[in-house]
Amino acid sequence: MLYIRNQSLDPHYNLALEEYALKNLDPQESYILLWQNAPSVIIGRFQNTLEEINPEYIKEQGIHVVRRMTGGGAVYHDLGNLNFSFIEKSQDGKINFRKFTEPVIKALAKMGVTAEDNGRNDITIDGKKFSGNAQYHFKGKTLHHGTLLYNAKLEDVQAALRVRADKMASKGVKSVRSRVTNIAEYLPRKISLEEFRQQLLEDLFQGGPVQEYKLSPVDEQKIRQLMEEKYLTWEWNYGRSPAFNVVKKGRFAWGGIEMHLNVEKGLIQDCKIYGDFFSNQEMDSLEKQFCGVKFKAEDLAVLLNQVELSQYFGPVSREEFLELLTP
Repeated sequence: MLYIRNQSLDPHYNLALEEYALKNLDPQESYILLWQNAPSVIIGRFQNTLEEINPEYIKEQGIHVVRRMTGGGAVYHDLGNLNFSFIEKSQDGKINFRKFTEPVIKALAKMGVTAEDNGRNDITIDGKKFSGNAQYHFKGKTLHHGTLLYNAKLEDVQAALRVRADKMASKGVKSVRSRVTNIAEYLPRKISLEEFRQQLLEDLFQGGPVQEYKLSPVDEQKIRQLMEEKYLTWEWNYGRSPAFNVVKKGRFAWGGIEMHLNVEKGLIQDCKIYGDFFSNQEMDSLEKQFCGVKFKAEDLAVLLNQVELSQYFGPVSREEFLELLTP
């Protein structure tokens, strides 16, 4: 495993670095990054940005809004949050969070903090979330990244994110503040975030020497080009969303989903899929298949019988998906 040292606090650069490392560095090597962002809301790949943020607070506080390449829900980053990323070869391309959360849990245990995997994509302490995780697969490699709330301003988490009513109901909580926590509150000995970063890095390398990969000038140039052409653009971070006249929403064990449909004279003319689910597929290939289909249960059932939904959403049945869509 090689460590990529990254001192940047710019979320646009940091997300571009992750994507570049995944797609361009030696596929035979494994990499780890520990990094921080200036105050930012990081949007999941398939989410509708404007539905996830508090735009007035974002503007007032000068908070960055950037979309990442992985699925899942929106998260808030500030300088009290440390992010970790693993990039390595993947055997089967399947989403497997525990493989990457377990080393973090073990490292925290060495520091005297008892944490646990919640079975989906969070790590918790006493039932409170401090780490959200996501993955993306590309040509036999996996990018896994996660957040570590160390001493973040938890009141800003609530203020910056617009908590959706369906998510609150499904999790049975009253607010974001009540279900998140900071690692620093549980450490037997108080240490700075920089000390915590160094201790975590040593534990992830299991006490062995930390071997670094140093980005070359060519690497840096290409990362900044990707940042300019993608992660700094309105099209990527917000995206154009036509005015849909039918919206179907549902929340399942595998995540929340919204189907936005333009229906004219009984035919679906356009489709957009949003949600905090995880997927290794691009949604546009599925969205296009709905265009031209009659918006009626029988025709939608025929379409869904021809689509391998599990490739897009994981453990979803055609029956529950059809029930979501049924007019």
